[in-house]
Amino acid sequence: MKVAVSGKGGVGKTLVAAGLAVSFVKRGFKTIAIDADPSPNLALSLGLSSDEARRIVPISENKELVEAKTGTGYAGVYRLTFTVDDIVRDYAVETPLGVNLIVMGTVRSVGAGCTCPANAVVRSLLRHLVVERGEAVVLDMEAGVEHMGRGTARHVDVMLVVVNANMKSLETAERIHELGIKAGMKRILLVGNKIENEAQKEAIEKFAVENGLIVLDYLPFDPKVVEAEMRGETPLKYNDAIVVRALERLCDKLLQDNI
Repeated sequence: MKVAVSGKGGVGKTLVAAGLAVSFVKRGFKTIAIDADPSPNLALSLGLSSDEARRIVPISENKELVEAKTGTGYAGVYRLTFTVDDIVRDYAVETPLGVNLIVMGTVRSVGAGCTCPANAVVRSLLRHLVVERGEAVVLDMEAGVEHMGRGTARHVDVMLVVVNANMKSLETAERIHELGIKAGMKRILLVGNKIENEAQKEAIEKFAVENGLIVLDYLPFDPKVVEAEMRGETPLKYNDAIVVRALERLCDKLLQDNI
């Protein structure tokens, strides 16, 4: 199963992506998490220290690898000539919570929706990884809508758009949904996050109904998340945390919906 997690910056998408990946591991999946955010923090949410995270070299910054696997450099026309098994074997980092992590990074080019070789690596991973290896893949997307222009998440089974009751996050979700549908994506679902009361839940539900969106689940605000992040820890190591149980429920809903 391939799951992309997107949303406006600040809604908590990285923790949702990490929590889903850990939940897949707990259910016996060999899980790979891909950090495609240009400000990568997925490693920290998966239990790596700041020093360990800084030592990870993003695949897109490894020019020798990209050139070897695409048959060209960063500029110009490129062609794909590779499978992804060797990249997973040689470049995935095992995290304390049992998830294999790949940090893609970003190579920015002039022009909207530019398709550079680094993004071709991401797309190839998504095309081949699960189908050939029977693994769960969770992709933490770049915040906002720009990634939709690159088609990075085109080959996922489902895209989750994380929102809160803030109208800006909801409008971003609507735009992501619109672009995803135009790109041919079939399953785009909202996840309400950091929910503190029924009024917030109702606001999200109302927006979803009015705009033809579907909310898969709601995740509660959990003070343990704030406390853990203040200490530089991942809240996902606390199995009794409210949000951990909620994320496991979200994982189960995804699996049931995929049957």
